[in-house]
Amino acid sequence: MITNALFLDLYELTMAQGYFKRQNNRPCVFDMFFRRNPFKGGYAVLAGVEPLLEAVQAFHFEESDIAYLASLNLFDDDFLNYLKGFRFSGSIWAMDEGSLIFSSEPILRIEAPIIEALLLEGLILNTINFQSLIATKTARIWLASGKSSIMEFGLRRAQGPDGAMSATRASIIGGAAGTSNALAGKLYNIPVMGTMAHAWVMSFPSEEEAFEQYAAIYPDKSVFLIDTYDTLGSGIEAAIKVGKKLQAKGKNFGVRLDSGDMQYLSTEVRKRLDAAGLPEAKISISNELTEEIIESLILNKAPIDSWGVGTHMVTGGQEASFTGVYKLAAHKTDDGTWQPVMKISDNPAKITNPGIKQVWRLCDEDGFFKADIIGLHDEKITTGSTITYYHPLNDYQSFSFKAAKAEELLHLKINKGVYAGTKETLQDMHQRTAQQLECLHPTSRRLLNPHIYKVSLTHTLSNMKQKLLHTLRNA
Repeated sequence: MITNALFLDLYELTMAQGYFKRQNNRPCVFDMFFRRNPFKGGYAVLAGVEPLLEAVQAFHFEESDIAYLASLNLFDDDFLNYLKGFRFSGSIWAMDEGSLIFSSEPILRIEAPIIEALLLEGLILNTINFQSLIATKTARIWLASGKSSIMEFGLRRAQGPDGAMSATRASIIGGAAGTSNALAGKLYNIPVMGTMAHAWVMSFPSEEEAFEQYAAIYPDKSVFLIDTYDTLGSGIEAAIKVGKKLQAKGKNFGVRLDSGDMQYLSTEVRKRLDAAGLPEAKISISNELTEEIIESLILNKAPIDSWGVGTHMVTGGQEASFTGVYKLAAHKTDDGTWQPVMKISDNPAKITNPGIKQVWRLCDEDGFFKADIIGLHDEKITTGSTITYYHPLNDYQSFSFKAAKAEELLHLKINKGVYAGTKETLQDMHQRTAQQLECLHPTSRRLLNPHIYKVSLTHTLSNMKQKLLHTLRNA
């Protein structure tokens, strides 16, 4: 966990000094949201909130940091003295970790003096963006597998040590059953898993002896890697011989495939195991798996029991980053009132939503999520009556709906610098993801061309946005 307050972009510090010198450290509100769902999907999964909250509370400058900043000849002594005592004193509202999230809606709301809020930008975006990307990728893989056992095997392919640890954490939230990462197992109290490498098999005179020796040491956790030389020859033959001995002792075992045509090989291996009287033996596969490959194997009824996924899960695969951004939404004026602000652009997707906001999730009578509604924090969303909501980008688009349930999504996590949330395990967070995925309509969960879930504005917020947009464009 990074707690060093130098973990930021330099311009945050230069702007902070500008506010400090002009005595303009006024209260403000920033929103974190993201611009589009990753992987061309229909949803994302929020991850990284708890590590972020822990880091925010400990965020500070060391004496050596202050000395380094002084050496840059950019900062005055009075500002550096202010940084020596820096601690976050504001409040953070956030959606619960493991929640499904959608583009354009605030997933975090930071209320703090503007210098404090500015200095947190890099930490917030770095933490939430990466872990949400990996949690979303894992959820897609988990759903594609039919919610079967997914093993996270990505330590050696992750982007550095912190990338490996963060990815493992996020993958559990998304749906991984365990990890090969022993340190993550210890720190996060999650299951650790593993089989054997080709090096084990190659270090013995034969595959049979390699499997015999492994089974002697780990009789209750034997999974034999059978593709070192000849999967459907010596590999499966040796596994069957040793497996029968384990079976006679009342033990079960498994085999793993790490190369070749997984559809064909898993089918043939299943036939051989069943013919040998080993129907309980499990088949696990690995090797550059993606959600598309897994979905294809499932649809073609490949007899696979578990999946080892590494590279594409812990790196995001073809999606390099999560599109989270951090934007000012309101600040206090000299007379103590809140002034909503917004960024405008010729690109409608980059026009932000002003004001201090809350998000509500509307459900229909069947319990399915219907839409997420962004409104002002002091608004009330009623159920049981038909209400019209407005598109966040186009004021001429709207929809009307009578919600059976409306749930507030942003909850107070840090109150005036003090933790105010509830500690949860990663398994608790995954349960939230799993439950919410069940409430998301299947058309929004599909991998290819998913239905776009509605994110809309209340009439009050839409009206405020249009008035402010008109004022700014005609200023």
